[in-house]
Amino acid sequence: MPERGSEPWVMASMSELLSFARAMEQEAVDGYVALAARMRAESRPDLAAVFERLVAEERGHLGKVDEWLGDRAAEPVNLAEPLFDDEGAGVVAPELLTSYRAFSMAVRNEERAFVFWTYAAAHAPSDEIRQAAERLAREELGHVATLRRERRRAFHELRRGESGSVRGDLPALERRLSDLLGEHSGRLAGLANEALERAAALSEDPPGVTPLLDHVSENVPGRLVPLCEFLLDCYLDLAERESAESARARMQTFASDMIRCLYAAREL
Repeated sequence: MPERGSEPWVMASMSELLSFARAMEQEAVDGYVALAARMRAESRPDLAAVFERLVAEERGHLGKVDEWLGDRAAEPVNLAEPLFDDEGAGVVAPELLTSYRAFSMAVRNEERAFVFWTYAAAHAPSDEIRQAAERLAREELGHVATLRRERRRAFHELRRGESGSVRGDLPALERRLSDLLGEHSGRLAGLANEALERAAALSEDPPGVTPLLDHVSENVPGRLVPLCEFLLDCYLDLAERESAESARARMQTFASDMIRCLYAAREL
């Protein structure tokens, strides 16, 4: 995240906000272009194709930001630190990379962008800027959903035929999440309470059906980050399946909560 003095999330104007959005998308494009070139040079056309798909995805995002900028001139943006993180993919041996790892890296970059715009909205100095930041956060949430689908597909290709799964229950998984968060005492107490509240809400008013709950790896409920990851996938999938706007918004809210939880869990 860029460092901006004592208030790193304040965007002073719409031009500044959109300029930051453009810089973030351009940085992602450049990162994936470099990774695709490296994979081609290392004779990994399979992974080059994955990164080229990510380039196309990010260029689509960049095009949307440019449309939104319209006649405004993008302002110079001085990023104190890179927003895009290739998580070592640019230097690790190509033999150690997989499509699953590539999409996992892309997912985490989109999640970081979502968190950035959520905080920017929370610290916005005007309603116009807050609404714009919220729109960008919603866009990033959609990108997260798209890339997590791709990651699931890549994961199942890697683990096809694996045994050791059980039928999942969302309220039970949320209560398990609360237990795991509670192991970190006061630091994550608020998130643990939120998990219990979601469990109660899901029990009282069950959502639709997601096939992700048909086969839950037995390892998922035992570890904090995998459980957060799985629940996020469930809520994003449910949001896409819900036909009623209120039900869809509810699942998107739960997905947003889970990204915050996942972000906190990864920082432990």
